[in-house]
Amino acid sequence: MKGKIIKVSGPLIVAENMADSKMYDVVRVSEKKLIGEIIELRGDQASIQVYEETSGLGPGEEVESTGAPLSVELAPGVIGEIFDGIQRPLERIFESYGDRITRGISMTNLDHEKIWRFEPCVEAGDEVQSGDFLGTVQETSIVAHKIMVPYGVQGKIVRIEKGDFNITETIAVVSTEKGEREICMLQRWPVRKGRPYREKMTPDMPMITGQRVIDTLFPIAKGGVAAVPGPFGSGKTVVQHQLAKWADADIIVYIGCGERGNEMTDVLNEFPALKDPKTGEPLMKRTVLIANTSDMPVAAREASIYTGITIAEYFRDMGMNVAIMADSTSRWAEALREMSGRLEEMPGEEGYPAYLSSRLAEFYERAGIVRTLGKDGRVGSVTAIGAVSPAGGDLSEPVSQATLRIVKVFWGLSANLAYKRHFPAIDWLVSYSLYADRLSDWYTLHASNDFIKLRAFAMHVLQEEAELDEIVRLIGADSLSGRDRMTMETAKIIREDFLHQNAFHETDTYTSIAKQCKMLRLIYDFNRLGLEAVEKGARLDDVLELPVREKIGRAKYIEEKDLARFDEISKEMNEAMHGLGGGEHV
Repeated sequence: MKGKIIKVSGPLIVAENMADSKMYDVVRVSEKKLIGEIIELRGDQASIQVYEETSGLGPGEEVESTGAPLSVELAPGVIGEIFDGIQRPLERIFESYGDRITRGISMTNLDHEKIWRFEPCVEAGDEVQSGDFLGTVQETSIVAHKIMVPYGVQGKIVRIEKGDFNITETIAVVSTEKGEREICMLQRWPVRKGRPYREKMTPDMPMITGQRVIDTLFPIAKGGVAAVPGPFGSGKTVVQHQLAKWADADIIVYIGCGERGNEMTDVLNEFPALKDPKTGEPLMKRTVLIANTSDMPVAAREASIYTGITIAEYFRDMGMNVAIMADSTSRWAEALREMSGRLEEMPGEEGYPAYLSSRLAEFYERAGIVRTLGKDGRVGSVTAIGAVSPAGGDLSEPVSQATLRIVKVFWGLSANLAYKRHFPAIDWLVSYSLYADRLSDWYTLHASNDFIKLRAFAMHVLQEEAELDEIVRLIGADSLSGRDRMTMETAKIIREDFLHQNAFHETDTYTSIAKQCKMLRLIYDFNRLGLEAVEKGARLDDVLELPVREKIGRAKYIEEKDLARFDEISKEMNEAMHGLGGGEHV
């Protein structure tokens, strides 16, 4: 069905004679075949957001509907690719067209010609249903890509073949109630529709990141949602890089949504060079990158979030744990604001559309831990982490507030900590995790019986330090009691030696839960034994000047294979503390 343009307003065009179209249908605009999507229908007029540059378009040019919604291609070949916001393959476009994306490029999202080795896991006569595995393709040395029965297909395998195929060739035939159905490796799925699952479950285990301030103080569950807000230069991108590299996830989907071109360039340069710590292979062998920078079309920036979450859900359905990083949802919301303004909708706060909160919720609600379709009852998860970039670090602005009402983990970044070179610059006084209590049983079972007590101790000491700091500013440190001075010193150890982490140090960049427990227990015992020594008459300065104090500070550089050294330090500390006696009681 064809219509004609009657108005052009930046990335938004209005076309008439579109009465038979449906919301979110993809259209081709003008003889250049620009890609667009219908976002509003009024009578026979359709408002279309165009994902390419619209300069030169004018009234009278043709608009042709494809009759299908904006969809992504899901098959072997997704991993390791770099796509734009509507899943156009940037590397293949560069090879074919050069370093400028010209308008109207027509290219399949995935390589339809590349040959993959398919190994079936079922045979003729087997009964299958939606979500069941048909076989495996070893997509990279890290990822075994499971080929699944498409949604809506159920029946008996008539024929299945082992061998080399491209993603559009038939690998199996299934006899269904409606007749025989040929199945290939390629699936298409509309990005604005969540992929189905059998059951959504309550997250009950953490996604271990190796970052102490996160794992110990503000954990995120597998299938959870988190926000990383902070002003410019506070380290949002670095935090997400660390999570992408070290998080306990099988697949990483990184969306550079509206970031500056040079920042996205850094990501594209750094990610292929990163080594996967679990396998030693390049991290790109289990990563999908979606690059839609601030100078790319605004409409595609809005779509990039949905493209990323749909790819994440696809790998979740294979029973994998997926982590999706969106950097940043503020730029995505700005795209919503621009399109809403061009549609002449009633603006909400600060010009953002009134439906900003619901759109954010739709994105984050597609995260979660689920029991997938298929007879084997496998479990997969999507963990969503969105960076928020409020202007000037003002968390009272609409995007930050709408995000905070949705997410369960808030890692608030502090410019002051960043300027002090404290990484990660997560402010422990404003951050929180609503998963902490729910995950306490897991930590008690898998980490340590006293983990919850140690965490509560650290949080209490940091809070006390903040209160005592006000007193010190007013009347000086000399006015503090011995107990309060010990609290201040303990808080300093927690801040500088536990929470501070060097992302570029081979040992300190990642800390296992076992090591985090041992580090925190050393600090707890130092505080407890120090107070006992002071009560018995030891001078506080003697306690603080013990050689073991420096060893506690350097404990974060102990390698994972040498955790027995913590017991040696603990023994030395006990002997030194009990050896203190006499002196002036402080």
